Amino acid sequence: MNTVSPSLVLASRSPRRRELLERLGLAHTVDAANIDESPLSGEAPRDHVKRLARAKCETVAARHARDVVIIAADTTVDVDGEIFGTPRDVARAREMLQRLSGRTHLVHTAVCVARGSGDQPRCELDTAAVTMVPIDPDLLERYLATGESLDKAGAYAVQGEAAAFVASVNGHITTVVGLPVRLVERLVAPFGLLPTHTHP
Repeated sequence: MNTVSPSLVLASRSPRRRELLERLGLAHTVDAANIDESPLSGEAPRDHVKRLARAKCETVAARHARDVVIIAADTTVDVDGEIFGTPRDVARAREMLQRLSGRTHLVHTAVCVARGSGDQPRCELDTAAVTMVPIDPDLLERYLATGESLDKAGAYAVQGEAAAFVASVNGHITTVVGLPVRLVERLVAPFGLLPTHTHP
């Protein structure tokens, strides 16, 4: 009987997602999906991340054999039903953070897992609520100057310098970072991929 675990492929170039898989002890390689991540007209934030995570998973799964397991994720910031994705420039990042200042918003991350060669993905969604302190304008400009905001949903990284803006997180911090580890553990277990470390 073959008990060799399948190899794991992360359909994302995100260093945060790579780090979280590494912290779980899940060895993996990277094969990014490179799909259009633009929201559809009138698309709700939860539907948006579920659609994109599934599309990423299916795109990469089609490139691999069935002895490979693909994991894909997508994250967005939800402000009263409005999608705050990755800002296109510093001006948009400033606008996003000014909107987030002193209030609570939601962060949704969807995770999909599938075998290669066209397997149907298994997908789940997790949500966390993040409350920001009122952001001092000078501190905001110093943060924008770091460039950290430009490749993050909602224009901030909770695990980076923007931690100073966060008053509280109601939910799991890894959902905000971009890969809810509890979902990952649950979704990869049926494939025999068991984390060697407890989740962070």
